[in-house]
Amino acid sequence: MIRLFKVHYPMRTLVLLAGEALIVWVSFLLGTLLQNRDDSWLLLNVEGGYLKILGVTVFVLLVSHWLDLYDSSSMAARWEQAFRILLVLGLVALALSGLGFVFPRFLPRNGSALVGLVILTFALFAWRAAYGWLVQQPYLRERVYVLGTGARAQRLLNGLRQRSDLGVEVVGWTGNVEGELTRESVAAHLLGLAQQDGVHRVIVAMPDRRGTLPVEELLNLRLAGVKIEEATSWLEKISGRIEVEELYPSWLIFADGFDFSGGFMIARRLCSTLVAAIGLLLAFPLLPFIILAIKLDSSGPILYRQRRVGLGGEPFHCYKFRTMRKDAEADTGATWATDDDPRITRIGKFLRSSRLDEIPQLWCVLKGDMAFVGPRPERPEFVEWLSEQIPYYGVRHLVRPGITGWAQVQYKYGNTLEDAREKLQYDLFYIKNASLGLDMLIMFQTVKIVLLGRGAH
Repeated sequence: MIRLFKVHYPMRTLVLLAGEALIVWVSFLLGTLLQNRDDSWLLLNVEGGYLKILGVTVFVLLVSHWLDLYDSSSMAARWEQAFRILLVLGLVALALSGLGFVFPRFLPRNGSALVGLVILTFALFAWRAAYGWLVQQPYLRERVYVLGTGARAQRLLNGLRQRSDLGVEVVGWTGNVEGELTRESVAAHLLGLAQQDGVHRVIVAMPDRRGTLPVEELLNLRLAGVKIEEATSWLEKISGRIEVEELYPSWLIFADGFDFSGGFMIARRLCSTLVAAIGLLLAFPLLPFIILAIKLDSSGPILYRQRRVGLGGEPFHCYKFRTMRKDAEADTGATWATDDDPRITRIGKFLRSSRLDEIPQLWCVLKGDMAFVGPRPERPEFVEWLSEQIPYYGVRHLVRPGITGWAQVQYKYGNTLEDAREKLQYDLFYIKNASLGLDMLIMFQTVKIVLLGRGAH
């Protein structure tokens, strides 16, 4: 796996993306050359043809990303993948036709884009078929042994087997050891598979290592070139979260990350302020229509003010456009919103699904109470309860809360204790790996979620 923006990506996914980018670029380049054989040099070098082709390439990759063509969970479904490729090609054809009609100078002339799209259609299906065959070859798969039993080892085992894009083959795990688990039986099982099938990596997922961890055998394997890693770090890599169960304080103390230097915090604050200011300027024309819709739909104030817990556990007031009826919690007190919550107004459902209710929070970012990216701020009533129920919950207050965050782009809206536990694990990953690059990645993912109307809150 390769680490970009402090997030681990499978090498296979990056190869797929790079290969596809090259194929798209070459397809439209060939289309330009075929349609402009006499003056292709002038068209490409003087009239900005290379930049136009690059712009089309980026657009095709963006549409492919929005339709989850690089998502590991959809790569195995070939018919669904073929349908999505055709959908991408159709959307690109519509976009290029519209662009060519309104701004013809933005595209290579003489129908080059159309010819490039035809070439791309055949090239994409050929590339995907070749890639699908290539990744199935056994010599390109890494053989892994999971050393351990219990729930965490089982989660790791399932995660490795479900992620075909990782290029990993689990050749065995300690759960298959027959009889009583002792240091000798575990060592014999591990060494037997290492000699028989060959093992490239051993991932240790033992909850209790005293008396059963084959230290000497692991050392010999390590010296022989086998990689030995700890399950917590691997679960973090493949899931994008840090599991709080069986997480020891020593791991948090000695783990890489948790870098909150003064320079980084200043840069992060400036970035949040800039994005929030741009967001308010873009949203300004919508404000009169939103305000009018809220007033016509139900009685009550336009804005909803609520106390939330921010940086260092300090409370602040968070603002949103009101999406519930007036005095929605008069009888129930503080409660999480649920699916089809009767307290939500008609226009409130639209504002929530479109995320337009979040616009006033941009003011909270400008004030400094929030950042644009960070853990979602929670209400004090819930923070006190969740801190008692979930270990390390208070760690999420080490950074300013955000309008969007890693948990928001990776996990659905939650309204239960288990949902809060899951979201904390993503928040811990973000806090550990916080960087401007990761913030940009989250913003990019947020745009995709908003445009496609995914999730709810």
